[in-house]
Amino acid sequence: METFWFAVVSIMLAVYVVLDGFDFGVGILHRFVARTDPERRLVLAAIGPVWDGNEVWLLASGGVLFFAFPRAYAAAFSGFYLPLMIVLWLLVLRGMAIDLRSHHESPLWREFWDSTLVFASVLMAVVLGTALGNVLRGVPVDGSGYFALPLFTDFQPGPQPGVFDWYTLLVGLFTLCVLTGHGALYLVWKTTGPVQQRSRLVAERAWLAALPLWLLATLATSWVHPQLFRRLGTRLWPLAVVIVVLASLVAVFRFHRQGRERMAFLASSLFLLSLLAATMAGNYPDLLRSTLDPAFNITAENTAADSYGLRVGLVWWTIGMTLTACYFFYLFRSFRGKVGPPASGHGY
Repeated sequence: METFWFAVVSIMLAVYVVLDGFDFGVGILHRFVARTDPERRLVLAAIGPVWDGNEVWLLASGGVLFFAFPRAYAAAFSGFYLPLMIVLWLLVLRGMAIDLRSHHESPLWREFWDSTLVFASVLMAVVLGTALGNVLRGVPVDGSGYFALPLFTDFQPGPQPGVFDWYTLLVGLFTLCVLTGHGALYLVWKTTGPVQQRSRLVAERAWLAALPLWLLATLATSWVHPQLFRRLGTRLWPLAVVIVVLASLVAVFRFHRQGRERMAFLASSLFLLSLLAATMAGNYPDLLRSTLDPAFNITAENTAADSYGLRVGLVWWTIGMTLTACYFFYLFRSFRGKVGPPASGHGY
């Protein structure tokens, strides 16, 4: 059961990255692919029906983590307290920017909220990557099962690192490029006209920029966490996932250049899902690695809830996920197709 719930938490977080990731990418590009107010309202209309629902996956993932691995939840939320507060404020700022920008027709008011959206989206993408970097690099968990982590120390991975160092920032920069490309492909799929043409160009450049960063991040990870690649090499199904990662990356460029808009976005989504799946498979059974002593690692086995509770929770989780899947299927089907020009005085 511990392995199953480890996979559930990992998959739910990966789904969050895919869904809210294109929201972040759209926010990053908001001021660059849209240069007039109607164009910017068009961009926001592309994510308007879905962005707040996508963020629920983060809360749901936290809830499942709390239920299945309560000790890991307690350690992570106490050690990452300040970064989590930063994430909370960035999410609040993004929501405020989307909802408030069109409440007044003042150009200064709209420019302020447009810039706020870009700022919050860029930082959220970097913070997401930094969070993954911290999980892979490890944190100073001691014998008590807890840790305290400052934002930065000497910017070097080591026994007492900070949230930000050269490795976690490298992963954050890679995440920024990938989510920018992911969001650009979404806009190519959902918009037309000048916005679509600019998004098409940005998508190509963002994914090309992500390739060397991915290579650098992979090499850095092999140095920071060599055990991850040894685990991948000894397990059959993670190797299959790695093949999916490479195939989906090739598909992103091929479909994009062929003008197959939806397929390019789906390939981008599959790349993110499979990359995160391979990463967490290599990290299993560790939820949080200790940089002090491997004996202090917080793992799926030593932090799992009671087996009876996990079995009961499986029933309710299955019901909840079924309803959620039906809701998102209905949502995306209802708003399928291209986004039309927003009516004057309405919407975003």
